[in-house]
Amino acid sequence: MIIDKIRKVNSEETTRVANTKASDMMVGKWIKCDNCKEILYKDDVKENYSVCPNCGKHFRLSSRRRIKQIIDDGTFIELMENLHTTNPINFDGYMQKIKSTSEKTKIKEGVKTGLGKINGIDVAIAVMDGNFFMGSMGEVVGEKITNLIEVAIEKKLPLIIFCISGGARMQEGMVSLMQMAKTSAAIAKFDEAGLLYISVLTDPTTGGVTASFASLGDIILAEPGALIGFAGPRVIEQTIKQKLPEGFQRSEFLLEHGFIDRIVERKNMKEELYNILKLHVGGKNEN
Repeated sequence: MIIDKIRKVNSEETTRVANTKASDMMVGKWIKCDNCKEILYKDDVKENYSVCPNCGKHFRLSSRRRIKQIIDDGTFIELMENLHTTNPINFDGYMQKIKSTSEKTKIKEGVKTGLGKINGIDVAIAVMDGNFFMGSMGEVVGEKITNLIEVAIEKKLPLIIFCISGGARMQEGMVSLMQMAKTSAAIAKFDEAGLLYISVLTDPTTGGVTASFASLGDIILAEPGALIGFAGPRVIEQTIKQKLPEGFQRSEFLLEHGFIDRIVERKNMKEELYNILKLHVGGKNEN
């Protein structure tokens, strides 16, 4: 009887270890699409522009991968790379959280900005990154985007901003809200200079970013199925005491109601941007 118990314990332990190894393998090599619930091989998804090959769900991209997909190889020059976050309202534990997030993600802030080429055409580009505080906008994000706009005005370059954000960064209080006015004022100067601004909305684009520079593009594109809005649908329903329409705040709904100009699949995004740029800057730059 004792031997049988020992055998049972050993068998349970072997099963537990086997399940653990299988689980680790799943975490490392496979992902589950939260839309169609299919189990997908990571490499297949990556090769498909991080889009589910089964249902077309667009997974979130890091700024590094987005830049690699959009900007010509070897042409990206990052601006204000070493601008660091401070703690303007002395929010308790904020700097420790910044440090740990940066170490974990190898990202310094919620946006990368720089200059590069799209099929030979010079552009100024900002790519927000949801891996860093959900792309929330604090003083550094606002400053980097404003600086990029000023550089684009000086160099007379078209501007492209890929937006992904949970809104203003609450750990910076009023300072984060001020970035809405700051970036909007910079876009107004950009518009006065007669230059082209293309805003690309990805999942999710919400809060103060939607209420400022994300919605001010001359041309506004969006990825399929992206959540775009100010407050979340649950908050709106609770406030107005009404059920919202099906698909409310998704890019398809916004296109139908005239808030965006076109929905573009990720695999076609670079070519779409290039075609728009050609119309406005007269083809490839001579230099």
